[in-house]
Amino acid sequence: MTVMQTTTAATGRATPADICSAPPRRHPLPDGQDHYTISEVVARTGLTAHTLRWYERIGLMPHVDRSHTGQRRYSNRDLDWLDFVTKLRLTGMPVADMVRYAELVREGESTYAARRGLLEATRRDVLGRIAELRDTLAVLDRKISFYATEGTDR
Repeated sequence: MTVMQTTTAATGRATPADICSAPPRRHPLPDGQDHYTISEVVARTGLTAHTLRWYERIGLMPHVDRSHTGQRRYSNRDLDWLDFVTKLRLTGMPVADMVRYAELVREGESTYAARRGLLEATRRDVLGRIAELRDTLAVLDRKISFYATEGTDR
């Protein structure tokens, strides 16, 4: 089972899979026929094969199906998960927190509050960095404006 697969709750009913990113991308292969090699995933995601194997080793992608020859076979769900993980990396979320988030997803619905907490903390960090970048952009704009006006007077 991949990290984002539907799980069965204690009630026995299927619960919807956690949404990785919105909206879901269209995949080149339909579900059930989605068996991507590591090189195909590298081409689609921009991640390196080394990174994909590392994600597997550290538990960020704890289960990747294998062919009868042992070759990794990624699914559409794996691609969606990798897209989400890539977005988490862009937020600056530490890898340890990403692994913790993946563990919480595997534990099921009872961890929704903990997952939300991790994402909210990351969101606060992102908002803080955005504010810093806006301040930095304002400084750059002032400098550019200064040089634009000073350069025309000479």
